[in-house]
Amino acid sequence: MSTAQKLASQTPARSLDQRMEALNRANDVRIRRAQLKRDLKAGEAEITDVLADPPMYLLTAKVSDILMSVPKCGRVKVSRLLTIARVSSSKTVGGLSERQRSELVELFRR
Repeated sequence: MSTAQKLASQTPARSLDQRMEALNRANDVRIRRAQLKRDLKAGEAEITDVLADPPMYLLTAKVSDILMSVPKCGRVKVSRLLTIARVSSSKTVGGLSERQRSELVELFRR
């Protein structure tokens, strides 16, 4: 493969502004997720509300990570809840089907 072909097959380089904007968005998402986890742990936010209507910044977060922030939910309980709802441990909040979402909400309402 010639050098010209290698260069043509590479993705275009991002400008410094684009990289900084992406970094700022990523930092904002991390800050918001951390705050939500603190709110869940403190009881200031309800997991049922979060799962039923997740904010945009939570769509790419793993469900198991969010559930671990709920008081009295450790690894074993989260694993059991995900198994009952037939949700993979690597599933993201945005990737939940309506059935999975409603089943998880029901499990937490009990």
